Amino acid sequence: MKNQRMIPGMILIGFGIYFYLQQANITLFKEFYTWPTLLLIVGAAFLVQGYWGKDYEAILPGVILVGLGVHFHVVNKFELWPDHLGAFILIIALGFLLRYQKTGNGLFHGVLFLILAGLLLFYDRITSWLGLLENGVATAWKFWPAALILIGIYLLFFKKK
Repeated sequence: MKNQRMIPGMILIGFGIYFYLQQANITLFKEFYTWPTLLLIVGAAFLVQGYWGKDYEAILPGVILVGLGVHFHVVNKFELWPDHLGAFILIIALGFLLRYQKTGNGLFHGVLFLILAGLLLFYDRITSWLGLLENGVATAWKFWPAALILIGIYLLFFKKK
């Protein structure tokens, strides 16, 4: 029973500290009085539930929420940080891989999302490396969404034996 109250308890404590600091008007934390901080608080509650409460399925949503909170906090502060779809997919891949570490489930999904994130984040570099094969790659690149759809259909409708 104690484990079921861990997420709401952590969220209430986190929100309480957040709103107290906001009301106290402490200027040190002024840049954190935004909605991404709330994502961080909820995500941290899920991660606490996942690791300390041994509810390992809570790791995936925890990593996604913390990752999105961190992303939205730092995206305009660091030049190096990507503001791209690949960054979001990378966060999801990290969530699957960390959950796999504890449960043994989700390695395929994590690696698939990691490869997709790498392709999206480094698309310009990949196409420049493949400059000699540019025409063939350009033609194949037009069909990669169809390949993703076919892989998804296969995963949904064809069961492993």
